[in-house]
Amino acid sequence: MAATAVPPPRSGKTESYVDNKRKDDIRTANIKAARSVADAVRTSLGPKGMDKMISTANGDVIITNDGATILNKMDVIQPAAKMLVELSKSQDIVAGDGTTTVVVIAGAFLKQCQTLLHSGIHPTVVSDSIYKASVKAVDVLTAMAVPVELSDRESLIKSASTSLNSKVVSQYSSLLAPLAVDSVLSVVDPAKPDLVDLRDVKIVKKLGGTVDDTELVKGLVFDKKVSHAAGGPTRVENAKIAVIQFQISPPKTDIEQSIVVSDYTQMDRILKEERNYILGMIKKIKATGCNVLLIQKSILRDAVTDLSLHYLAKAKILVIKDVERDDIEFITKTLNCLPIANIEHFRAEKLGFADVVEEVSLGDGKIVKITGIKDMGRTTTVLVRGSNQLVLDEAERSLHDALCVVRCLVNKRFLIAGGGAPEIELSRQLGAWSKVLKGMEGFCVKAFAEALEVVPYTLAENAGLNPISIVTELRNRHAQGEINAGINVRKGQITNILEENVVQPLLVSTSAITLATECVRMILKIDDIVTVR
Repeated sequence: MAATAVPPPRSGKTESYVDNKRKDDIRTANIKAARSVADAVRTSLGPKGMDKMISTANGDVIITNDGATILNKMDVIQPAAKMLVELSKSQDIVAGDGTTTVVVIAGAFLKQCQTLLHSGIHPTVVSDSIYKASVKAVDVLTAMAVPVELSDRESLIKSASTSLNSKVVSQYSSLLAPLAVDSVLSVVDPAKPDLVDLRDVKIVKKLGGTVDDTELVKGLVFDKKVSHAAGGPTRVENAKIAVIQFQISPPKTDIEQSIVVSDYTQMDRILKEERNYILGMIKKIKATGCNVLLIQKSILRDAVTDLSLHYLAKAKILVIKDVERDDIEFITKTLNCLPIANIEHFRAEKLGFADVVEEVSLGDGKIVKITGIKDMGRTTTVLVRGSNQLVLDEAERSLHDALCVVRCLVNKRFLIAGGGAPEIELSRQLGAWSKVLKGMEGFCVKAFAEALEVVPYTLAENAGLNPISIVTELRNRHAQGEINAGINVRKGQITNILEENVVQPLLVSTSAITLATECVRMILKIDDIVTVR
């Protein structure tokens, strides 16, 4: 009988086929989705960038060219594209400006990464190389930067103006830039000179007038009128101000109950008790010398009733009701007083003092101003005006960006040229550095350097110039050693951008590069999307 042939055992070292096509498809889909988000905001980059009109689901319309606002309002579904929206938010938190730039740079990096991946370079190699390039880029930017002192008000104003020049309200930059600088400098604490909390700068919007009427108020502004239904005062001098968190109205039962009153004598007794209760509270308030009351908004019951307003008017006490809970901290810090949670704790030492509290007519409404505050805390208020709600909202967003720019300079006191100058210089220096590196790394760094040219290219494109000739000329100028040569979009040519006062904080550029790199590296490392239901 013939022996059956036994097949030889398989070697453990034999190569097995692994299908990488799905991983490549996922990566390509992610990069395409993220790039489409970057392309959507690219046209709004720079002083000549276009504005976007955003129509929300509930019918509201927003006109803006602020990258963070545009992306925030976009309904993005794809997970990788959402990462670019988060990237813009991160830049807004860290620097406040450059929210469009960071997304455009990330889009350009992803485009170059796609080319490198198609060339057969592994995603991990690409990821590590662009990280090294970003670290080198930050060093180059720091070497280019010019130190600035907080006492140099002109330089701070130039930086804030550059931020405002790309906004819808750019024609008012000569008014808003000094206003932003003065606001931030007035809230800097000498004990912590490197920290600025922008919550200490309150922006109050009031419809009517134009942006020209925007003003800085050393004190407090309330976008509401005085409660004088019973004929109370509307102006008080030498004010003693109390911030109260209790209600001057009859008490209610803790649980929902109904009280049945069977005859008139009982009803009279209830009304009499209510009057005595309110009168007792107002006598305690008046005994401390208080003549201005700021009453926190109440959700349990009315903060004041017509009866209590009548007695307060008789006691010559000015009343501002429905103060938002979120504003209490800012108000007490400004007035240097303590909030009072109970009538039993109402004492003279918890009051704030001001020269004047008055109701002022403004546009078609009224506001209340508190000025001349004694021992005022390190806070300030900006009253923003505008002819319509769209302009008003955009003015507030623009002012917030300008405030953030000044805050960046307080945190990291270095200025850098704008107009695409730092990006072209980075591209040149990283291109030269890539020739020193060996293997795939040099190839990847060169692609990273080329991607940075997207900023000057887009600036020229949005300004209606010839991007190819402008970027070529810019490269030539930087090769000759003019590191501050940039695109002057107003003149349509290349000039020394530092002399043209187009400057930005170093922190804006460095955070844009590092955050964009971080986001791109994360997208590159994703090779599958798992949906959990």
